[in-house]
Amino acid sequence: MERFEYLASQSTAREIRALAREYGLTESEVLDQLVELGLEEIEDGRRVEP
Repeated sequence: MERFEYLASQSTAREIRALAREYGLTESEVLDQLVELGLEEIEDGRRVEP
């Protein structure tokens, strides 16, 4: 497993913490899911383009 560092703005950090609390996850789990969703969006966009 590789390690990456991300420095979030205060407002983004608050949103990540709020999502973690809302869904009973750790902040790391929230970030994992957000990255996966973002990568899927990029992948889906690439499939649509000619």
